[in-house]
Amino acid sequence: MTAVWVGLTVLIGLQIAYPLASSTGLVIATVLCGFLLSVGHAWVTRGRRTALILVAVTTVGGLLVEALGVATGVPFGRYEYTGTLGPELLGVPLVVPLAWTWMAWPAWLAAGRLVPGRWRIPVGALALASWDLFLDPQMVAAGYWRWAGGAIPITNYLGWFAVALVMMALLYRLAPPSSALSTRDDAPMLALYLWTYYSSVLAHAVFLGLPRSALWGGLVMGTVAVPLTIRLARR
Repeated sequence: MTAVWVGLTVLIGLQIAYPLASSTGLVIATVLCGFLLSVGHAWVTRGRRTALILVAVTTVGGLLVEALGVATGVPFGRYEYTGTLGPELLGVPLVVPLAWTWMAWPAWLAAGRLVPGRWRIPVGALALASWDLFLDPQMVAAGYWRWAGGAIPITNYLGWFAVALVMMALLYRLAPPSSALSTRDDAPMLALYLWTYYSSVLAHAVFLGLPRSALWGGLVMGTVAVPLTIRLARR
């Protein structure tokens, strides 16, 4: 577990560096670190099978849905990558599906600390999809992808929620939660989720010049992050 905490520290350092010296290499390094951190934590705490299921559902699934989106506009709307995020497969930068995995796992674990049973599926989907209220405006502003018509459509966020629902339902079915694990076991991922939320609000409001995404991301992702903060503080 020490390695997971070290990985989280490295990830936080990379994210702090982004507003100060943003670059494609830094973005790719951050996503790769986040991917390894989430998969590594799943492996250490739940075993190889769960880690492989996580990759199959969120990485492979993320690649396929992004490829569908680029080719057809379904389910997100019409968009295209600008060729600045490194190697691509099926028209999708390889780093993009890794980002789905990076945040899907902490979102799944955060939901599990808030609600029981099948309620974890919609809450986990909200926890993941609401992150895109920060991610998409930031990446569009940096020129990594662009939307037909210029503005990010509401269909993008609805598409994210729909895809996240499917991912969370598959995780619930294929990798059911373990009651034997404590909050301490999942602490690095819960910390990652809360760090992502609070640092994103600050970065968008102060450093990136994106006040609208700071507001909307803060409100919507906060419906999961704030109750999680209160729950953990009480413990």
